[in-house]
Amino acid sequence: MDSVSLSEVTAIRRTHLGFMHSFRQQFSGVPISPKFCSSKVDGPKATLSSNTKSQSVYGGNIAATADSGYKINGVNLKSRTLISSVKERLLLDAYDDEYGGVIVDHGKLPSNPFAFASMLRASLSDWRRKGKKGVWLKLPVEQSELVPIAIKEGFEYHHAEKRYVMLTYWIPEEEPSMLPANASHQVGVGGFVLNQHKEVLVVQEKYCAPSITGLWKLPTGFINESEEIFSGAVREVKEETGVDTEFSEVIAFRHAHNVAFEKSDLFFICMLRPLSDKIIIDGLEIKAAKWMPLVEFVEQPMIRGDKMFKRVIEICEARLSHRYCGLSPHRLVSTFDGKPSSLYYNVVDDDHDPSHSNCNTDYL
Repeated sequence: MDSVSLSEVTAIRRTHLGFMHSFRQQFSGVPISPKFCSSKVDGPKATLSSNTKSQSVYGGNIAATADSGYKINGVNLKSRTLISSVKERLLLDAYDDEYGGVIVDHGKLPSNPFAFASMLRASLSDWRRKGKKGVWLKLPVEQSELVPIAIKEGFEYHHAEKRYVMLTYWIPEEEPSMLPANASHQVGVGGFVLNQHKEVLVVQEKYCAPSITGLWKLPTGFINESEEIFSGAVREVKEETGVDTEFSEVIAFRHAHNVAFEKSDLFFICMLRPLSDKIIIDGLEIKAAKWMPLVEFVEQPMIRGDKMFKRVIEICEARLSHRYCGLSPHRLVSTFDGKPSSLYYNVVDDDHDPSHSNCNTDYL
């Protein structure tokens, strides 16, 4: 008979009736005593050993028979799948990832914390025996009571969203963890919108640091999940000012560190063409908005005193006079993942196809 260790089949002293009901279905048509199906075990924990002929599981006795079958409470079972069926019921549903690890199926987690604790320990033992590496455990907010159980077993926080917490576990103790870290950057955009009168669209934010109170600035905001840079810039300008725009190009971007929540920050400054001029401000975020002469905008003390922003304005002015060329998005498909993505670049001169170049395009 195959040996079954205690680490592979762990007893659950207190388990959920629904879990036991599904477990009981494995033996449909076989008379099983009420003691075996009880959801409460009054005796000692189950013990399984290759050195004994009788093994106790959930208060019922599993005994090996002479013809390599099994007997449950005196009922003969010729199949040797009994123990494997029990073991499968004690493991979390999971599937392999492409890096030698496993991803737990969060849609099939047990609802009972005691069952989860036992199944998690058994699963870790099983994954370790199989040579698995990283474990990804996603716990929905509806089952937040399972978080401290996983932490106690050695899982670590990876990231959290509104509806779930993601935990990870690196199994090989002799190897450093190769699991990727949580996202390290946030992405922001600023819209430089200039009309035919050389007026720039500017706003004053309702909530801002005292040091920039009264400053007229470009409309800015953060990119949403799965949103393109160019569409995010157009959206932010529309939300804050009500002005419709068309994306032209990325003029420059800034890379800063230790910004919000100790994350790094990428901020893309985008030139946009106005398609309308009527301003309707977002009263939740914006105190005021207007079209401001570019020369007046640049002469603001805080703008003049900021070397980086002053350089940004110089770049924008250089673009207007065709002395600078920004980056335009081009949709391409990579063979690495087969998915379309945006590659930002410019072509100063293209003798084969001048339409590829955006540098000679008049902005105004």
